Parts: sequence; structure tokens; C-alpha cells
Amino acid sequence: MGDSSLSAPLGRSGTRVSDSTPAIAGGVYRAAEAAYRGEDLAASLLRRVFRHLPFSIAVRLWTGGSLVVGGVGTQAADARFSLWFRNPQAVSALILGRDPLRLAEAYFRSELDIEGDLFAALRLKDHLEALKLPLSERLSAMLMARKLRHINQHARREGTGADAASRAERRSLPTHGRTVRGHSRDENRDAIHFHYDVSNEFYRLWLDRAMVYSCAYFEEPGDSLEDAQQAKLEHICRKLLLRPGERLLDIGCGWGALIIHAARHHGVRAHGITLSEKQLQVARRRIAEAGLEERVTVELKDYRDLEGRALFDKVSSVGMFEHVGLKNLPLYFGTVRRLLTPDGLFLNHGITHEQAGWDWNLSTEFINRYVFPDGQLDNISNIQRFIEDARFEITDVEALRAHYALTLRAWVARLERRHARALEYVSEATYRVWRLYMSACALEFESGHLGVYQVLASKRGPQHARVPLTRRHLYLRPAKEHAAAE
Repeated sequence: MGDSSLSAPLGRSGTRVSDSTPAIAGGVYRAAEAAYRGEDLAASLLRRVFRHLPFSIAVRLWTGGSLVVGGVGTQAADARFSLWFRNPQAVSALILGRDPLRLAEAYFRSELDIEGDLFAALRLKDHLEALKLPLSERLSAMLMARKLRHINQHARREGTGADAASRAERRSLPTHGRTVRGHSRDENRDAIHFHYDVSNEFYRLWLDRAMVYSCAYFEEPGDSLEDAQQAKLEHICRKLLLRPGERLLDIGCGWGALIIHAARHHGVRAHGITLSEKQLQVARRRIAEAGLEERVTVELKDYRDLEGRALFDKVSSVGMFEHVGLKNLPLYFGTVRRLLTPDGLFLNHGITHEQAGWDWNLSTEFINRYVFPDGQLDNISNIQRFIEDARFEITDVEALRAHYALTLRAWVARLERRHARALEYVSEATYRVWRLYMSACALEFESGHLGVYQVLASKRGPQHARVPLTRRHLYLRPAKEHAAAE
């Protein structure tokens, strides 16, 4: 299959439609002729776009024709994946689309299919971000793309079933559509509703049994997701040195996994807050099923609305502070300090970025538009500065980047296996957004562009928390656990 020609010539029978097809009814013939004229244009356009790609990829077109693009001097395509452009619009959008996320959106709308290994296909992102055609080539490509769009409009007038399906997917594309500017209470509540209130059953398909939606803790790379998430919950409880009777606050408690684990295994009285009504319903049901209603409570509340001082011996925040907004971090950490007892401990578990601040790029635009409308990240040094400015003393910092990459790959695999089930709760477009989002994030953690850290801190002052001299308590099982194991 050569790089410079379609492997199956333009007509399905091996010759051009105009040479071999008898004069048939006008509308059908014109649609077929337009389709195959568009195939020529699409092939030329795709060769230009992917000409400098360092590897080759197989491409299928809506007419049934196929070609190989990219990989200068390479004939064999990357066998791990191929692209299937289901209509001309998906090709012309590569040049004419003003939105840098045009290829991703074509995938969400089912105008483009990625067949095979999505992780391998995501290598195209860097190429498309850096794509800069010379002016003469760009003008020529734009002319070709406009002709291709015209052909697509003609096909739409014919009212094909495939185009009707594409329009349906476009209508169901899950964009937030609202820019979060101040991270106000209403904005944060709306953003949390957009992300977490998709469907509890959808999340249940690919999360572990406890529905822990944050980085797991893998003692070995081959650990199951179930074991790794239980290990993470226990790891946090040990870091916080939880003792029976202590009061624990979990900010952004999700479906209640940590507060239930802490009460059941460490004897604390735990309280969780969330902004998601659907999470609240599940958390309360699980607390009741565990028989922990007297010791575990959860409510729908913004962290800024928590009142009082020195109410909690320990405070945890796992995968929540990414929603706070960088300008609100002093208020966030100040609120935690107000609520914590003088000798208390605070654990903040969250994602960071390799660069300071949250400047616009393709990744940040994608996340804010489709996944976390209020998400903002900073680098770990700035986060630690915010914590110290709130008059905390940092007692421990642990990097879990490799753990999150493993977690995300596990989530993607589980979601892919349950594709058909997922469509009972969400649209195909929503399924594709989540599949692409989690796959791309796994690669970002593997490359080091994203990180995740657990920062343990105590109040500065003479009554600050006394932590062990070593980390041995995090890894040695208590004597009763040893006895049970034997």
C-alpha cells in the first residue's frame, strides 16, 4: 500500500465512477459522483497535513477507499491504529476549522473513528499542534478544503443516514458552554454538576467498587484497581495518624469512600462535603448500609460556607483543590487552617502542572470545555508556597505521578470493555469524551507534564502536630494485622 495513491482506486469496482457507471437516476448518480470527487481532494489534503509525520498511518475514507499518509520514506503503516474519516467535513475541518480541537470534536461527533490503540493515536496531537504549512501550501490546502466542504454540503442536501447520525451526535456533544471566570459559588456548583452528575451508574462501570475517583496507590504495577484504591484510602488514613474518636473533615468527599473507610477501620467521626447532589445520594445510602450513620455524615456544601473554628482534628482534601481556582487558594487553605485544631493535620492530594499558572494551550482548553470547566492547575512549588503562606508547616510531600498513569489506564480499559453498557447511561459523544480525556491524561502523567502530590501539613506553632520521626508507620502493618495474616 503506497504512500502516494489510494490502495483501492476511487471507484469500489476499481475504476472511476464516471467511466464505468451507466447513466442512472440523477440524484443518486450526482451524490456518488460528488463522493468520489471528494475522495481525490481528501486524499491530497490528508497527504499535505500529515506529510511530515514521523510515522505512517492508515486512513480510510467515507467512500471505502484507503491510503497511507505520513512517514517519509516509510511504506508500512503503524499497525496499532488507523483513522476512518466518515464524511468530507471531518477532513476539511483540519484546515478550515478555527478551533484547535477540531480533530477531537470530529471524533466526539463520530465523524472520525480511531480504530485500534487510542493511546498510540494520541501521538498525532503534537504533530497537529505544531502544524505550520508554508503560505502557498496553506492557501492551496484551504482552496481544496473549501471544495471538499462544498461537496459535503451537497451530500447533506441528499439527506444521507450517516449525516443524520452525525447531526444527532453534534447535538449531544457535551460542552459546558460557560466560561468560569471568578470561581464563584454558583460557577463551582454548576461546574461540579456538569462533571460529576453525568450518571452515577456511568461512573460505577469503570471505577472500583468503592467508587474512588482519584489516583490509586499501587504497591506493585500489577495490583488490581480494587486493591490499589483500598491501599490509597489506608495510606491517607495512616498519613493523617487517625485515632479512634477523632473528628475528620473530608472536603470534596465524592461518593463517601474515604469517610466510610476512616470510620470503619480507624474509629473516627467523619464528615464529608460535596457539591454534587448525585454523589450525596450515593454517599448517604452507603453510610446507612455500613451502619455508620451515628459516626459519618455528609452534606451538600461549599467549603467557603463551613463555619466555626478548630472543629476537626484532621482534614483531608483528595482531588478537590483543582476546582478551587488559583486566585482562591489563599482562601481555601485559610479556611482549612481555621477549621483545624492547633495540633491537627491536613492532607491535600491534588494534580499539578509542570509549568506555573494555567496558561491557555490545547490541553487546558480541552479540559475546561469538555471535562472540568473550573479546573486550574499550578506547579508543586507554588502550591507549597500557598500552603506555607497560610501558616502551615509542611511535614511530608509524596509524588504519585506514576500511580495516576496506572490508574487512568485501568479506568480506560474498564470503560472500553463496557462500551455497550455505558451507552445505556450516556451518549456515544459523552463516552468518547471520557475515553479520550482519560487516555490523554494518562500520557500526560507518563510524560511528566502533569503530576500529583500528597502534601501533609500542620499548623505552625508550639502546639503543632507531632508526627513520627520516620515514615515506617506508613508501610509496616500493625501487629494485629500481622497476626491475622499468619
